[in-house]
Amino acid sequence: MLRIAEEVSTALEEGRAVVALESTLISHGLPYPHNLAVAEGLEAEVRAAGAVPATIGLIEGVPVIGLNGNELERLAAGGERVRKLSRRDIGAAIVDHADGATTVAATMALAAAAGIEVFATGGIGGVHRGAIHSWDVSADLTELSRTPVLVVCAGAKAILDLPATLEYLETHGVPVVGYQTSEFPAFYTPQSGLPVAAVANNALTAARMWRIQRRYSAFAAPGGMVLCVPPPAQYALDRDVIEAAIGRALARAEAAGVRGPAVTPFLLAAMAEETVGESIETNIALLRNNTRVAAEVALRIGELG
Repeated sequence: MLRIAEEVSTALEEGRAVVALESTLISHGLPYPHNLAVAEGLEAEVRAAGAVPATIGLIEGVPVIGLNGNELERLAAGGERVRKLSRRDIGAAIVDHADGATTVAATMALAAAAGIEVFATGGIGGVHRGAIHSWDVSADLTELSRTPVLVVCAGAKAILDLPATLEYLETHGVPVVGYQTSEFPAFYTPQSGLPVAAVANNALTAARMWRIQRRYSAFAAPGGMVLCVPPPAQYALDRDVIEAAIGRALARAEAAGVRGPAVTPFLLAAMAEETVGESIETNIALLRNNTRVAAEVALRIGELG
């Protein structure tokens, strides 16, 4: 049921470093053709570091591990035809022979099925603000508790309830590790005021933490690990400015009656408007940075054996 690109399959067989990349940012994160350029840029970052990229998505109902150039463009230009897929949606998309872009949860599930241990993304989903009333909690968190993939990200998206997200991860035994930071990044900004559970000062330390977690999974964390990388300093946005913009974006979502899976893309688009495009520039910069770190960690994991 999986189609694994030959380059990816060969790298896995030879024990070389592979980094999984999601496809939701291609189809639902940025407009065409800007989204395609970003997707190709992320793959280039992985290759430049010496690892093999594996962008994941569904093409005509087939889960593909390592989309080719034509398939990347198909998802980038597909518009509303391309489904946004969490783990629960994969089966239906296969039956319907649909094209689909994978979220963090779905990308983790398919990466693990293919034998890929490291995944780079922008920010994970989490507990939404107001979840005490809406019960809106991302499936990404559940996936992290059960699927053994190391997720390199800039924390959780700042539009979320970050303290509640960290509490959920703690309850479900998911290690949250700061990469050269003791503070949980807030996506657009390095500061959240929230501590992480551990710190890795370099890629080798992060790789060792992951390898030990997997080796002792019978009594350590059996699922994934979150490696949090602060956004590059030159692209980081002011925390107070971001919080004010989030407040306005949330008010717009409430007024428009946006619910469920539509909330995150609506809020991210609203944030781009509220920050006059600065949030998009920061998003792209942190994606590229996270991808570089993920490739370095994947290489060190391979060296550890």
